[in-house]
Formats: sequence, C-alpha cells, structure tokens
Amino acid sequence: MAQPDGRKVAAAPQRRRHDHQHCIDDAIERAVAICAQRGARLTPIRRQVLEIVWSGHQPTGAYAILEALRGKIGASAPPTVYRALDFLIAQGLVHRLESLNAYVGCPQPDIGHASQFLICTDCGEVTELDDSEVVAAARRSAAAAGFHVDRLTIELAGRCLACASKHAA
Repeated sequence: MAQPDGRKVAAAPQRRRHDHQHCIDDAIERAVAICAQRGARLTPIRRQVLEIVWSGHQPTGAYAILEALRGKIGASAPPTVYRALDFLIAQGLVHRLESLNAYVGCPQPDIGHASQFLICTDCGEVTELDDSEVVAAARRSAAAAGFHVDRLTIELAGRCLACASKHAA
C-alpha cells in the first residue's frame, strides 16, 4: 500500500478471522514463481518450511519450525531447517527478526527492500513496513559515521493499536 507521499507500507494483518490457508497458498504460489524466474530450486523441505512460517502472522522460531516439520515428515535435524531458512531469506521470501531470533514471511518477496518491523510486545503480532525514507536516513547516518552497511534490519518494539487500546481502557 502506498502512502500519499509515495512511501510503501505493507498492510497490517487483519484482526478479523480469516483463512490462513489463503495466506499460505498465496506465499507458496509467489515463491514458486520467483524461484522459477531466478532459476532457484524450491525443494519440498524449503516449501514446507515456508508453509510453516506463513501458517500464522506471528514470528516462528527455528525449533518450532523443526517440531512442525517432524510432525509432517518425521525426523529432521536443525541444520536442515537452517539451510532451508537461509535459502528462503536469500530469495527474499522470509525475514529474520534479529531481536526475537524468529522468522516471518515477506509479503513483498518480488521487490528487494530493507524492511522495518513493528513488533507488538503484548500479542506478538509483527507488521512489516517498507519506508524508503527510514532506510535512506539509516544509511546516511551510517555513512556519516564512516560505517558501511552490509545488512539493514530495523525493528521497533511496542504495542499494536489493538493492544494499546486495551491498555488505555
């Protein structure tokens, strides 16, 4: 979704009940197309890890993914999950939330971007933003300090609108 000034902001997840299967199906469909276009191989394990990450709108840790995989395919080892996650991150299909050591699906995997994340400390919901002004300001500040940025992840912890409203009441 674009702001009036042209900045792109991903829509916040809907609070009403919805079919997570639609989210999963859409993510898989886009992943298949992106991987085919790039000549990358979306193996069955990578696909299942992506499905698990997209199964909810909250961050998922690697060991939770491992447990979910064991339920689907039997025995699996942590390196298998981490290799799959590394692939999904490299393809822009998944983001790693550094502060939570967890992963979320990317709603815009076909567009290279440095995201910002709003992380609700009450309900755990994560909203991805894509504000180029924030990214540019961070890069300018780093450059002014003589620092070269290899990877940029901005995470803001606080309360989402729903949780903030509950606390205000």
